[in-house]
Amino acid sequence: MKSIINIKNLSFSYGKELALNKLNAQFDAGKLSIILGRNGSGKSTLFNIMAGIQKKYDGQVYFDGCERRNIGTGKKRTIRIGFLNQFHHTTFPFTVREVIMTGRASFQNFAPSAADKEAVILILERFNLLHLIDKSYISLSGGERQLVLLCRVLVQKPDILMLDEPTNHLDLHYQIAVLKCIKELANEGTTVLCVMHDPNLAFMYGDNLYIMQNKQLVDIKDLEYRQLHVLLEETYQIPLVQLDNQGRNLFVPKI
Repeated sequence: MKSIINIKNLSFSYGKELALNKLNAQFDAGKLSIILGRNGSGKSTLFNIMAGIQKKYDGQVYFDGCERRNIGTGKKRTIRIGFLNQFHHTTFPFTVREVIMTGRASFQNFAPSAADKEAVILILERFNLLHLIDKSYISLSGGERQLVLLCRVLVQKPDILMLDEPTNHLDLHYQIAVLKCIKELANEGTTVLCVMHDPNLAFMYGDNLYIMQNKQLVDIKDLEYRQLHVLLEETYQIPLVQLDNQGRNLFVPKI
C-alpha cells in the first residue's frame, strides 16, 4: 500500500510545553485513517500542522513527496488538499448555495459556471440537503451548518480530505450519514484523514486507526483485542467493557 503522507520526527511546542515529540507516521493513499485521543493530547495540533495552518514545527511532513510548508495558495500544486476545522463562525447572511459555491471559487478567477452550479446541487443531494439550498446559513442549526461546511470542502473534490471532528454537533442519524459518505469517498480513491473522539464510530468505519498518546501516534489497527482494551483504558483513564457488534469489537464505559 502506497503511503501518500509521511511524517518524520515531528515536534511542536507551545512555549515550553511540548505537544508533539519526534512523531513518525505514514498514512495510506485511498484509505480512511482516523486519529483518536483525549482532549489536549495533541490531535488538533497535528491536524493544524498537516492542514498548513501551523508552520513553525520541527521535523518534516510530506504530502506526496512535497514538504507541507512548500504547499500553499498561489503555489504550483500537484495535489489538492481540503480540510475542515472544528470551529467556524460567520455573521454574513449567505445562502447555503453561496457558502458551498465559495469552495469552487478557490480554483480560478471566479464566475460560477454551469458545472459549478451543478456540483453544488449534486453534493447537497448526496447528503439529502437540497431543501436547504436557498436558506440563510446563519439560520441553520449547528448540525446543519457542520454538514454545509463539509459539503463546501467536498465540492472542491480534494485528493486528500482532512477533517477535525466532522461529526461534532451532529445527531446520530447525521453522524452515520457523514461517516458513510466519507467512507464512500475513500472507497472511490480519496485519501481521508479524520480526527475523532468516539472510538466506536472509528472502529466501525476506519480503515486505519491511531491513538495519540504520550505525544506520539500509536498505530492500533492490528492490535489484539486484549492489547487494544488495555491501551484504550490507559488513554481514556476509565474502565471499559468490550461488546461485539457484528464481529467488530466495541468498547463502552463500565458501570
